Amino acid sequence: MTATTDGSTGAAAARPLSPPKRLQGHGGAGAALLPAEPGPGPGQQGDGLAAQAERAARLAADNLLARQDPRGWWKGDLETNVTMDAEDLLLREFLGIRDERTTEEAARFVRSQQRTDGTWATFHGGPGDLSTTVEAYVALRLAGDEPGEPHMARASAWIRDRGGVASTRIFTRIWLALFGWWRWEDLPELPPEIIYFPKWFPLNIYDFACWARQTIVPLTVVSAKRPVRPQPFPLDELHSDPSLPNPPRRMATWASWDGVFQRLDRVMHAYRRVASVPLRRAALRSAARWIVERQENDGCWGGIQPPAVYSLIALRLLGYDLDHPVMRAGLESLERFTVRYDDAPSGGDGADGSGGTRRMVEACQSPVWDTCLATVALADAGLPPDHPALVKAADWMLGEQVVRPGDWSVRRPRLRPGGWAFEFHNDNYPDTDDTAEVVLALRRVRNRDQARVDTAVRRAVDWTLGMQSRNGAWGAFDVDNDSPFPDRLPFCDFGKVIDPPSADVTAHVVEMLADEGHRDDPRVRRGVEWLLAEQEADGSWFGRWGVNYVYGTGAVVPALVAAGLPVSHPAIRRAVGWLESVQNEDGGWGEDLRSYLPEGGWAGRGTTTASQTGWALMALLAAGERESLAVERGISWLAHNQREDGSWDEPHFTGTGFPWDFSINYHLYRVVFPLTALGRYLHSPGGAGVGRQDAG
Repeated sequence: MTATTDGSTGAAAARPLSPPKRLQGHGGAGAALLPAEPGPGPGQQGDGLAAQAERAARLAADNLLARQDPRGWWKGDLETNVTMDAEDLLLREFLGIRDERTTEEAARFVRSQQRTDGTWATFHGGPGDLSTTVEAYVALRLAGDEPGEPHMARASAWIRDRGGVASTRIFTRIWLALFGWWRWEDLPELPPEIIYFPKWFPLNIYDFACWARQTIVPLTVVSAKRPVRPQPFPLDELHSDPSLPNPPRRMATWASWDGVFQRLDRVMHAYRRVASVPLRRAALRSAARWIVERQENDGCWGGIQPPAVYSLIALRLLGYDLDHPVMRAGLESLERFTVRYDDAPSGGDGADGSGGTRRMVEACQSPVWDTCLATVALADAGLPPDHPALVKAADWMLGEQVVRPGDWSVRRPRLRPGGWAFEFHNDNYPDTDDTAEVVLALRRVRNRDQARVDTAVRRAVDWTLGMQSRNGAWGAFDVDNDSPFPDRLPFCDFGKVIDPPSADVTAHVVEMLADEGHRDDPRVRRGVEWLLAEQEADGSWFGRWGVNYVYGTGAVVPALVAAGLPVSHPAIRRAVGWLESVQNEDGGWGEDLRSYLPEGGWAGRGTTTASQTGWALMALLAAGERESLAVERGISWLAHNQREDGSWDEPHFTGTGFPWDFSINYHLYRVVFPLTALGRYLHSPGGAGVGRQDAG
């Protein structure tokens, strides 16, 4: 039985949002939006566009309502890539708890995601990724797959052609070093003494984004201990030259930042040999205390997988027994990140060739985010504000507000807490993005206890205003987390390790604050000015947490309109022009993750998806384009491409963890954003958001 995300067992099985069939799901608690009407299916030719949109909205709303948990929340599967599954097996091997069932189920899933060229990608349709392919290969070796088997031979040949293990990212080589497949001496040094750097000192742990900070602290312990759990087989087939697995490379010039930090790393290696033993022991104890203090009530760390696995390894190295409550809770939390299928998501094009259950590990879980987005979608589609499903969702969200200080308090020690996090349990790291969207969702519901809602919203507004960065914009988790140094460390060669303000987060915050009556607040005006200055020359906005310019533009245009900019404003007209210019011939919108690369011209270009079409329509509708041909074609695409169950097929990844480096397929995006767009097309004057509901 697949565990639910909060630790209980699942209710009655529900049909999936994606083609693969889940073995266990969450039963529905909602009622239908409107009575079902007999007659033609989605997008029936001959219907007027409004009738097609109404039918599509009804089907999507019914689908969404059927997926609400009885306790009020929604959560779709969060699909990333097979490094999560590979590293889960490696963690279990390191701790000595890997079992046959877990290994077999994980191996089936990993094989199912392999492509015919032998590689594994980080997103659907993307190119093979070297580090991902190495980690997947190693996981399959642990599962018993032999190097001579065709699928393994194709993978190892491709790896060797790309430079072998020596060309992988640092995190991949750390995993290999844990088992003796790479030398610790050939990795960047990460001394635990950095835990003592004062908060004003460059490269102190609070200069790093929260996700990096939570990972780096336990890795300082791992780096200091340099453990090895030898395995019975080598990985010579993954080196271009097994006799020289780590060929020497020239250092960058002194005149470059890369050269400076490469030489600093040499200094850190030398420091290791002369470090004070008492100081190092004290630093390791301080790191352990820091890690344990940040464990959440559910046993996880920050609600995300990477800090959890490294924290468990670090604490084990520091003497924590597997039966220690901290360790036991941590391992149990990771099990709740498991989703089991009797078929796999369509990530690969290779054939597994074996039947049976396949086990996928989520990198994170998104119930708060999914619940507020689902609430907005259903309300904007016309569900009454006092509908039991919406009231139950609002009550659940109110109970998730974070009312204690977290790491963000380091930069804002006197700010009263009041935000929301992304996950079930993550009180250390609420974020401004979820907080903004939750407030917008709560204001669409007519709650029985309106005073409770008003109190929660006031706290959230005050907290959000207090989290504004010096440039007038908002980052997701911290204030002014924009130091230029962390990204330059040799250790940090994967993903963003800082959390500077972004257009999409700032837009959601501005929209919420404007909706709460703060349109003329000088702090909101500064946010608007920052957004206007961030517009690209072509009229779009960059998307940090969604792919990419379609997401950024879909967030910013409704925010600017909510903040009082007329739809005739030049910035909004340029945005409309850009969206019209990148509309696909089929009437929808899509954008490939390669738009995050500096070359290639992928901005706004890619296979049409339901979620990205929803984002584009939300922007166009907010800009007053309801009667335009672009909107008509977009709504028509949604109506004609809807599945009979009310959802849309969407194997493509439209969410972003780190631009390009780590991509996400949120399985609920393919319903909530099309439904929001359909609802605003049908029910909102001029196509803008529905906004607040009066109490009563």
